[in-house]
Amino acid sequence: MKLQRRQFLSLAAGAAALPALPHIARAQAYPAKPVRFIIGYTSGGSADITARLIGQWLSDRLGQPFIIESRPGAGTNIATEAAIRSAPDGYTVFLAAPANAINATLYEKLNFNFLRDIVPVAGIVRFPNVMEVNPAVPVKTVPEFIAYAKANPGKINMASSGNGSTIHMSGELFKMMTGVNMVHIPYRGGAPALTDLLGGQVQVMFDNLPTSLEHIRTGALRPLGVTAATRLELLPGVPAVAEFLPGYESSAWYGIAVPKGTPAEIVDLLNRTVNAGLADPTLKARFTDLSAVVVPGSPADFGKLLAEETEKWGKVVKFAGIKAD
Repeated sequence: MKLQRRQFLSLAAGAAALPALPHIARAQAYPAKPVRFIIGYTSGGSADITARLIGQWLSDRLGQPFIIESRPGAGTNIATEAAIRSAPDGYTVFLAAPANAINATLYEKLNFNFLRDIVPVAGIVRFPNVMEVNPAVPVKTVPEFIAYAKANPGKINMASSGNGSTIHMSGELFKMMTGVNMVHIPYRGGAPALTDLLGGQVQVMFDNLPTSLEHIRTGALRPLGVTAATRLELLPGVPAVAEFLPGYESSAWYGIAVPKGTPAEIVDLLNRTVNAGLADPTLKARFTDLSAVVVPGSPADFGKLLAEETEKWGKVVKFAGIKAD
C-alpha cells in the first residue's frame, strides 16, 4: 500500500525526532532529587553568600534543594577536585572562582586541569576591589601614588589576604603594569590585613569593596580607585584604576560549572534558570547591595571569561614569581 506524501513526511519527521526524545525527557525530569552545590570557601564570605542566593533561586525554580557543601582548603583545590570527580549527571554543581584561574599557574602540580575537566554553565557576579590607602599616606590619586611609590621604592607595604588571593593579585597586576616596587605582606585572611591597614602598619591594600566600604565612608581609609573596568554606582566619585592604567581590571567573580560530560540539556536548563535570576529585580538588588555586578550570559560567555582570566593571572603569577603557601 502506497503512503500519501503527507503521511510519509509526517512519519519521517517523527522518526527523525526519536533519538532526541530521551534527551528531552532527561531534561524535563531534571532535577529529580537534591543537587550538591560545592564551594571551596568557608561560610559567611562573598562566595558562600553568592552560592546561597543563587542556590535558593535554583531550588525555588527547579523544585529540588540545591544544598551548599562547603569544602575549604588548599586554595579551593579540594572542592574543585571533588566536583570534577563527581558523576556528570547534573547532581553536582560547583562555584567557580578566580582561585581556579590563578591556581592553574600558582600550583606546580594539580590532579586536574580545570579548563579541560569542567563545563562552564553560567557567570553570576563580579565583585570589584578597591585600591585604598591609610590616610597617613600623602597621596589622593592613583598617579600621585605611583609617583610616591617610585620615589620610595621598597618602603610601601601592600597587605593582602594571602598569596594568590584576588586581593594579592590585584596588587601584583598593578605592580606589573606600573613598575612600582612594593613589599607584599600576606595575612591569613582579609580581616587582619584590613585591621593593620587601618592601624597604619601597612600602607595600601586592594581590598574587596564590601568589607572596606564603611571604612571609606567614614574616612578611615582613602580610596584611590576601583579595580573594575569602569566606575561604580556605590562610589561614583572614585575613578577606576583603568582611567590611569588602560587595560587594568581585577575583580573577584563567581559562576557555576559542572563536571565534564554533564548533558548539554541540563547545562542549558541551569544556564537559563541562572540568567532568569540575574534578571529578577529582587535578586539583582540583593547582589547590588553586596557591591556585586551581575554578569549574565551563555555557557560560552562564561567559558571565555574562564579562559581569559586563566591566561591573565598566569602571566601575573609568573611575573611576580608567586609560589603557593
